[in-house]
Amino acid sequence: MFKKTLMALLLSTAASAFAVPLSSQHALVFEEDSGIVLLEKNAHDVVPIASITKVMTAMAILDAKLDMNELITIDQSDVDTLKHSSSRVPVGTVLTRQALLELALMSSDNRAAAALARTFPGSHAGFVAAVREKLNALGMRNTVIEEPTGLSPHNRSTAADLVKMVTAASHYPEIGQITTETGDLLDMNGRMVQYHNTNRLVGRDGWNILLSKTGFTREAGRCLVMRFQAAGKRVIVVLLNAKEGAARMVDAENVQRLLTGEPPLIARAAVPRASSRKARGQQGSVMLVKAKGGGKAISAKARKKRPTM
Repeated sequence: MFKKTLMALLLSTAASAFAVPLSSQHALVFEEDSGIVLLEKNAHDVVPIASITKVMTAMAILDAKLDMNELITIDQSDVDTLKHSSSRVPVGTVLTRQALLELALMSSDNRAAAALARTFPGSHAGFVAAVREKLNALGMRNTVIEEPTGLSPHNRSTAADLVKMVTAASHYPEIGQITTETGDLLDMNGRMVQYHNTNRLVGRDGWNILLSKTGFTREAGRCLVMRFQAAGKRVIVVLLNAKEGAARMVDAENVQRLLTGEPPLIARAAVPRASSRKARGQQGSVMLVKAKGGGKAISAKARKKRPTM
């Protein structure tokens, strides 16, 4: 079944005639049961993928069949010195490998992902070798992954290759379970800390999400991969390089609307008055409105960008 799905992906052609507005610069929507590409936009361009990388990190860890109850200490080498991204996991924290996997996938913590690679058999070099072997096995010939977090702009792929990755990840129950949790409470050296899923669609009414991962760096923009079910269809959606988090969510909503036959939403930049912008230091926002035939308008303000998703 897996080989048939990959073959269908390679042979199918995109139904680009669908008038679905997408802010993401690269996208692909793949229907699993039929093997048809429903929507495609620059799907074969090789671009940075940010924390989408962590799905591959998780597969490498699970393939190695390591002890998930082994205790691992976060050390200074796990701290991001490339992007200086934030983390709520202090150096010296002791967590199980299972907890680190959850933090890396659900809340996209970079120190957790780095610790998973550091404690891989053969350390970082062994991790990279395992990832390369996995990429070859999946036929992801346009993908390069040099480190486990996605912070490096040298971690690059295509929307078409990432559909293969998500298809493979769907066969790991742990990845589906962790990435569809809305949040969890974890013990950080005796202090209970609440963590949340970086994908705001997880747990939202009207969504049946089976697997999910977000990503963001300055080079990659806002990224999202999801496997979900709507209107009796299971689809994999890859969205890369949206400029705003709200625009990324609109794109996901429009993919679902494509399946359900609802009119699309359209993202429009809302430019505040110069005086009010200067007074409040605003950088603009994104307004979401229905296309013709729609009902109420929806508005959402773009979140501050942080290279942790």
